[in-house]
Amino acid sequence: MRAAVMYKAGDVRIENVPDAAIVEPTDAVVRVARACICGSDLWPYKDLDASEPPRVMGHEAIGIVDDVGSAVENLRRGDFVIMPFAFSDGTCELCREAVNTSCVNGGFFGNPVIAGAQAEAVRVPQADGTLYKVSATDDASLLGSLLTLSDVMGTGHHAARAARVATGKSVAVVGDGAVGLCGVIAAKRLGAERIIIMGRHADRTELAKEFGATDVVSSRGEEAVEQVRELTKGFGVHSVLECVGSEQSLVTSMDIVRPGGAIGRVGVPHYDAVPTGRSFYSNVTVGGGPAPVRAYIEELLPDVLEGTIEPGRVFDRVVDLDGVPDGYRAMNDREALKVMVTP
Repeated sequence: MRAAVMYKAGDVRIENVPDAAIVEPTDAVVRVARACICGSDLWPYKDLDASEPPRVMGHEAIGIVDDVGSAVENLRRGDFVIMPFAFSDGTCELCREAVNTSCVNGGFFGNPVIAGAQAEAVRVPQADGTLYKVSATDDASLLGSLLTLSDVMGTGHHAARAARVATGKSVAVVGDGAVGLCGVIAAKRLGAERIIIMGRHADRTELAKEFGATDVVSSRGEEAVEQVRELTKGFGVHSVLECVGSEQSLVTSMDIVRPGGAIGRVGVPHYDAVPTGRSFYSNVTVGGGPAPVRAYIEELLPDVLEGTIEPGRVFDRVVDLDGVPDGYRAMNDREALKVMVTP
């Protein structure tokens, strides 16, 4: 089968790789209908060392079950499924506590051991606990939004939950990428009264306003902090959704949250230490991490199917497998917000 393979920073190739196949009795093979390139995929695109093993990329997909292992009980060939970015058995103590990303038998797609979904098909370990079966839809306009439930919509929702977004509260979303925009959707859905999107790309912040953002702060650093404080009578916001993962984005989050507030971190961190002094003395809660999106699908899916939320609008470019290398370039160069892949 064909797949996108990353060899080193900036080097993504479309190659023939071994077909996805059942290895363990709990596996399933999914024929990919839609996949995408994630903002977190850009980190190895920037810095993957050539000495590391090549990897089949991609951790977000929807598709059709093509084969199942002998121990798979809840799935059949032909089922239409959402594949979250992490696999989990759904039965361990941590899965039962809705922390599927820490499953004792789980892991993540798109690493040198478990191949990713920017391919014609993907092997899914722990298929019963990982895959979420939905009714197949003939409405192509829904496919993008269903795909976001595999990662970015669930991740934005996780940031909002960790930041304790609630009715009537003020929220700042740090980052105008796909996760940040889905964070705006999540904050609006949870009843936030003021939603400040912090980003520098006009097309993205315009989309954020359509999703429910009330204010835009396009500055950075101290100027951005001052603007947020001006919008909140000097107190800062109740909730911050940190959707970037840089040290600067976390420092900004610490500077704009009000005493007693909360920060939900979902940007994959690229820094060594968390500055904790200010959060301690201001009674600020800092939470978040890899989103257990499998646990959120049941809550978010009805709103997607009813059109109440439209997170699929974050996809602004569609490519086939041959177009994946240029899709990486376009996202890295900020020419595209999020690229959908149609194998």
